[in-house]
Amino acid sequence: MSQPTRQDAMRQLLDGIQADLHSYQQMLDLIAQQFEAAVSHQSERLGQIAADISALVDVLQARRAQRVELATLLAGPGPKMDQVFALLKPEARARLEADWAQLEAMVQTAREMGRRNAELLAEQYTIMQRVLHGDDQTYEPV
Repeated sequence: MSQPTRQDAMRQLLDGIQADLHSYQQMLDLIAQQFEAAVSHQSERLGQIAADISALVDVLQARRAQRVELATLLAGPGPKMDQVFALLKPEARARLEADWAQLEAMVQTAREMGRRNAELLAEQYTIMQRVLHGDDQTYEPV
């Protein structure tokens, strides 16, 4: 398979960012559902959500790898998105920069929400372990 032209590579990169914006919205929705399922102790639902998140992460990772390849084709080895932005006309550049900033914000939000969920699930696990196995130090003298 031949390499895409520079114009095709740029189009694919732009399309990939748009797809990531959509996918990250799905991710944020799934993480919110995960929190609700954890709060309501819906273990079966948690399993399904985890599988959905995992599948979405695989898609996002593949798209990221493709974006790196395309950016390398466009801007050379070790590309930075600023180098890709510089290849566009001002209007398209401004639009891409705004989309990229939105994507970065969504990634950060997903990380923060994921961390919150992990802390909740870890706390629930700790409490369940205490309930099932007791707290070894509950009645020990001080």
